[in-house]
Order: sequence, then C-alpha cells, then structure tokens
Amino acid sequence: MNGTRQMMIRNFAAASISLLALCACTSIPAMPAETPYEFEAQNGEKVSAFRGVVKVPENRADPASRTIDVHYVRFPSTSANHGSPIVYLAGGPGGSGVGAARAERFPLFMAMREFGDVIALDQRGTGWSDDTPECVSKVILPVDRVLGRNEEASLLRGAAEECGDFWRKEGFDPAGYTTVENARDLDALRAHLGARKISLLAISYGTHLALAAVKEMGPRIDKMVLTGAEGLDQTVKLPSNTDAYFDRLQEAIDKEPKAKGAYPDVKALMRRVHAKLEAAPPMMSVPTKDGASDMLLTKEVMQLTASASIADPQGAAQLLMLYLAVDAGMIEPVAAALGRFITPGEPESFHLMPLAMDVASGVGAERLARIEKEAETALLGDYLNYPMPQLAGALDLDLGDDFRKKPVSSIPTLLLTGTLDGRTYPDEQRDAVSGLRNLTAIKVVNAGHNLFMVSPEITATIQRFMRGEKIDEKDIIVSAPSLAPSF
Repeated sequence: MNGTRQMMIRNFAAASISLLALCACTSIPAMPAETPYEFEAQNGEKVSAFRGVVKVPENRADPASRTIDVHYVRFPSTSANHGSPIVYLAGGPGGSGVGAARAERFPLFMAMREFGDVIALDQRGTGWSDDTPECVSKVILPVDRVLGRNEEASLLRGAAEECGDFWRKEGFDPAGYTTVENARDLDALRAHLGARKISLLAISYGTHLALAAVKEMGPRIDKMVLTGAEGLDQTVKLPSNTDAYFDRLQEAIDKEPKAKGAYPDVKALMRRVHAKLEAAPPMMSVPTKDGASDMLLTKEVMQLTASASIADPQGAAQLLMLYLAVDAGMIEPVAAALGRFITPGEPESFHLMPLAMDVASGVGAERLARIEKEAETALLGDYLNYPMPQLAGALDLDLGDDFRKKPVSSIPTLLLTGTLDGRTYPDEQRDAVSGLRNLTAIKVVNAGHNLFMVSPEITATIQRFMRGEKIDEKDIIVSAPSLAPSF
C-alpha cells in the first residue's frame, strides 16, 4: 500500500489611524498587492473578489531562509459597518481554503460577509501556496505478506527521512512547515490586511492552527468559530476514544430498526472480521488505472480502511457494508473501495506540508505511552492518524511539550461538535478548548466531522455568535443518515 493512504486518513490601501483606534477591525479596500478576481464556485455562482499574496520567510529561525508566497482570496464584506476580517482555516493538514470556498461551503463564506471581509486562505504548502514537489521514495511496503509493526514503522520512517533529504537538496526546508510557522503567517496576513484583529473560522487541523495562533497572537484575534476541534496535544488520537466512537455509532444504529437488524453488535462484527483476516488473509485484486494489482487483505489493511472512513456517518455506513461483505466471504467490495485511493506496490510518497505539520506537532511521551498501551486491544489499533505516531520525531521535527500545552484565553469562541464525529471526538474536543474561558459549546446531534453544511441552523448559530448575541448551549439536532445496508 503506497503513501497515498495518507489521503485516506486523511485543500488596503492604508486605513486611517483614527479608525483603527476606534474599532477592533479595519475596512480593507483592495490593496496594491491584490488583483480583482472573479471567483466561480463549483455550483456555477460567481462573485467579485480579490486575489492577494503575503510574502513570508519559509523558516523564520533561519536568517538565510528563502521567501515563500502565501496566497488568499478576499471576499469583500457586504456590510458598511463590518468587523474584523474572517480567515477560514482549512483542515488536513493540507486542505485548501480556496478549494473549500469553491465547494459546498461557498454559501457559508458568502453568509459570513455580513460580519467582515472573508479570507479563503491557502496555508503555506497548500493549494496556490504550494511550490514544494511531491516526494516519491524508493521504499515499497510489501503487499503480498503480513508486515510486522516494527518492520512497517522502520520502512515508513526510512521513506520519510529519504524525502526529508530530497526536499532539503531541492532547496526546501522541512523545518519551515510547522504549525507555529503557520500561525505566524496569520499574524503576517493580519498586518498585510491592515487589520488590528482577525477572526478565525476553522475546522479540524484548522482548529489546531487556531489554538496555536491563540498562543502566538492572542490579543490580535477577535473571535473564533471552531468545528472538529483538535488540541495541540491531540495530533495522535487515543485508541480508547475510537472504541467509544463505535459505541456512539451503535446507539445511532439501534434507533433504526433495519440498521439494528443488520448490525446488532458492530464491535463484534469488526472483531470477527479482524480475527478471520488475521488467521487467513486472502489475496485480492485491486483495480488500478492500468488494470489490477494483487494485494493481501490483512487485518491491518482493514483497520486502515476503517480509520479512513469514519469521519462522518455516511462513510461509516459504507464501511459497515464492507465489513458485512468480508464477514460473508466477499472481498471484492473492499478491493473496489481501495482502488479509488491506492495502487498496491507503488513506492511510498509524501507531500511536505501535511507530513511536516503532523510530525512537528508530534505527541508527548506520556500520551504516546498511553496510545501504545491502548492500541494493543483497541478495535483499530493506532491507525486512526497513520502515519502518526509511527513517524513521531521524523525529519528532526518536534515542537516540544511547551507547544502542546493548552492555550489559555478569553477570546470569544464558539465550538460546534458532532456527536458522530469519528476523527475528533467530543470529549477530547472539550478538553482541547478547556483553557478558553469565554466559550460557547454546542453539540450537533447526529452530525459527523464535516458539519458546517449539514443544517441551516448551524449557519444561523454562527451568525448569532458573530453578532454577539447570547446563545443558549442547547443541542442542534440534525436528521441522522441511514446506517442500514443499502443492498
């Protein structure tokens, strides 16, 4: 299985000083560094916007660092008396803010213009801001036999270190692609826009970046809206929390008679399939663009497939059907699903930004020991954040325990948490923001990780928060997607 499995677990002119003194924001008409841009969303809608670029050091700790371009699209506010610019922080790491604005979240970007200019940011190393080459290593993980965990980790680390050497020789500095550097870019963007403060609208890794920004530039952050919060010490999730997610999934299944009939005990089904694959892993033919490639369907491959599928309940529903199929002796559906993401037998490959960001954020020794202990018996082992923790400390990157300490702040913050989020779990989300003293936390019942667009009530809640209205911390309930098998 090649490196593309990472994709499974994973796109002013100066304002007057007097105005700046009066408000926590600034009006930001088109800057000389910006150009008019007709932005077209995937749905065909068009809107007038501006393209801009902020020039920043690749590695601020290196006086000889090269300069890189961080690109963005600015959607001007629709309000004459608006607030701070609102910067969208995409997840991943590796997601594109511009790409998110083009896709299904376009209406949210447009709605937020009521409160300020909205910035679709391509973080360093992503989208328009990515000038780093993909690295294809010489390492090929065998797919015709079961790999021992130590052998797999050693091969994977060798591939990552090879890529680190490749990027350095090509003139790119992996040490520049950390969440701290990313957070400092936000302050550079704020200064570039001529704004006294910015607000942050963030999802998943974007919340990790937002929490780092609280520590780097807290007084210059106006408000934050976070969904799928990932704490600074939560790059690697606890396997016990993944097990608890399947308990919540079972509760949702039990409310749907057809689903309950098919899945009376999800955990038992999954453990049964894992045991079968561990005892006698079958060879499967995975479709590729050139035909097909053989690959052993191991317990570990199934765990990886599960880890890549559970962010949202719709994906979990598809995953459960794969488990039913394998339990009945049919492996073709799994082969077909894997064929959309991987080409068996290809070398391990990496993109610099997502690899370096995760490795540098890292995992503390105490948490890693707990993860390793829990993984021994957990349903999906430690695969949820593959290739972490296997690559912890690679590329000589680790921001350290001080970075991983929770931020403490009184910045007004809205947290939206899906009860069926299979990537960032509710309890850990609340822990991640426990140092934020001015917090409004809302549960979105039946929603998963990508919850922004699952209900108009979510947009309405964000709008009320941005207006400064009091929000009762009551649940938002959305319709649960069917978890019953569709065959």
